[in-house]
Amino acid sequence: MLLEFRVNNYRSVRDEAVLSMAASSDSTLESTHTRETGLEKVKRVLNTAAIYGANASGKTNIIRALQFMHSMVITSNQVQPDQQNNLTPFRMRPDHETHPTLFEATFLIAGKRFQYGFELTRTHVLSEWLLVYESAKPQVWFSRTYNEKKKSRYDYTYSDYFTGSKKLWESATRKETLFLTTAIQLNNEQLKPLYRKFAEDMAIFPDGGGIGYGFSANYAEENSRNLSSVVSLIAAADTGICRVSFTKQPGRQFHINLGTGVPEVKDTEIDVPQFGHLAEGQVYEFEYGEESAGTQILFSLSGPILDILQRGRLLIVDELDRSLHPLLVQKIVKMFNNPELNPKGAQLIFTTHDVSLLDGKLRRDQIWFAEKDAAQVSHLFPLLEFSPRKGEALEKGYLGGRYGGIPIFGTMKE
Repeated sequence: MLLEFRVNNYRSVRDEAVLSMAASSDSTLESTHTRETGLEKVKRVLNTAAIYGANASGKTNIIRALQFMHSMVITSNQVQPDQQNNLTPFRMRPDHETHPTLFEATFLIAGKRFQYGFELTRTHVLSEWLLVYESAKPQVWFSRTYNEKKKSRYDYTYSDYFTGSKKLWESATRKETLFLTTAIQLNNEQLKPLYRKFAEDMAIFPDGGGIGYGFSANYAEENSRNLSSVVSLIAAADTGICRVSFTKQPGRQFHINLGTGVPEVKDTEIDVPQFGHLAEGQVYEFEYGEESAGTQILFSLSGPILDILQRGRLLIVDELDRSLHPLLVQKIVKMFNNPELNPKGAQLIFTTHDVSLLDGKLRRDQIWFAEKDAAQVSHLFPLLEFSPRKGEALEKGYLGGRYGGIPIFGTMKE
């Protein structure tokens, strides 16, 4: 489970932004919307978190920051020597080319807290660290710092708890790559649980449901239970669809790898979804392209949502409400906050403009806002900063500007 994410100097996020999934002491919806951790410092963790904000407020950049960290962990070893990465720092500062960007994520793994992060520029990693908490005092499994006096050299420190071929991993880690990625490539076993949190347990969709139907089609065709679950989810949205089948057609297969987030495209025979609509006792077949944008997005998301709930993974979606009815968005969020549907602690982080979730559908600690100031700097802050009362009309307060995160309209010139 993700406990916290930190970032600074990334795109419109100049100063440190912190997204915490730690639950507050509020007992509201505690049994459904939170989960026990077994930790003393963070007793319960949230199943879902929603980020609100005006267009261009920076909420999407929080998702992109998570995506960059995810991609860097998985693919940094693919960067060629002296090749720049695709980091996009905050540009409105004189030193934006050299000012470091920080990413840090804290996970709960097998009852322990893993706090992993790194700082880098487009040319090299400046520092990297992993702290593991078995008690209140952290074990610094490894720490790596760029030595400015000895260019391309790093100073490493290790805890006695971290074992293995450290010198081999050090020598193989270039300035463009992460020690974590390199050590995993060279068969480090201790770091595999952390690496899997990125490579296997984190799925990020920065384009809402615009991911194609490939994953959902493969998921539905795995077994009859999966297919039944997909049909049930789509039918619950009152689409009129009573069944889903597949026909093989020549074409290009577009598939999202949930581990890397990278689209895979190849020429092959593809399974095209067919949707059966029931009308006056007769079933009429329609292809995927003939369905509404909302139905297409719902089907595209159905596989990832159901797979992540089954496996207890993390789903991160920008604009979850894109082309989806508010009641359907509520249903998706409710699935993650339902212990029967989410027995393994899956989490959902999403951006949205859907204000219908604000009153009674989420806990107050699950609501976040992004806002851009006059210096074009994005800030992320929780609803709890405003100390809202229990039962407060949050939707009305948000639309009224009490919490920020809404557009300020100027006067249009005729």
